[in-house]
Amino acid sequence: MAEIIWTQEAVRWLHDIHNYIAQDNPQAAAKVIGGIFEKAQILRHYPEIGQKYRVEPEGKSEFCNYRIVYLLRPLQVIDILGVFHDAMDIERYIS
Repeated sequence: MAEIIWTQEAVRWLHDIHNYIAQDNPQAAAKVIGGIFEKAQILRHYPEIGQKYRVEPEGKSEFCNYRIVYLLRPLQVIDILGVFHDAMDIERYIS
């Protein structure tokens, strides 16, 4: 089973996401963060389940989604690097 390590940057992103949503709906904020954390736990058993980053065509999704960006290192160690909302300009952060 892989080990998951959340970077300080990723934790900061989670707090920012929570605080933003909680302004309008604290329960929804907790649910979103819990969902992101649950999805990340899948990596423990399936560390290569993700997809390499690719630019999606605009208008692809009708729903608000988050991308969990991670690095799979040797010996089944996974670094969670960040959590990005689909509406964000992810290119700004990875270039």
